[in-house]
Amino acid sequence: MLPPAISQTAHALRSPRTLSLFALSLVAAAGYLAWRRNQHEPTAEEVERDRREALAALGRITDGNILEIQWAEDPNLDTPHTLIYQYRISGVTYECAQDVSPLAEHLRNVRLDLPIQVRFDPRSPADSIVVAETWSGLRPDTAHVPISDTTTS
Repeated sequence: MLPPAISQTAHALRSPRTLSLFALSLVAAAGYLAWRRNQHEPTAEEVERDRREALAALGRITDGNILEIQWAEDPNLDTPHTLIYQYRISGVTYECAQDVSPLAEHLRNVRLDLPIQVRFDPRSPADSIVVAETWSGLRPDTAHVPISDTTTS
């Protein structure tokens, strides 16, 4: 015969309430594992888009300039592939590159001779962008219209 404490514990483990809680726990654990297995891992493009969105929304702005534009390999495309730019924060000069190929519709007539605005993360100043889906630090290309001399003699 079992001691009374063990007998009561064994009886409690066989109660319908305990068995139903145990079954519910198993179902919840199985559901959680199935949900985790079907979770969507973000692609590299989604991670980069989220980074650009966060910087466009919360990043600080500073001035910079484009050092180089690397064009797409396809000669039929007239859009840049990579922008290499630099900016200065607290005496430190940062030189960065941004792959702008997924943002082709936001890039028109990029010019090296105009200053740009750079959005950067104040906690990590090397994390920066020049163009995002909702923001652009590129200056609009203004047509060079000659100013006519309207002075009279």
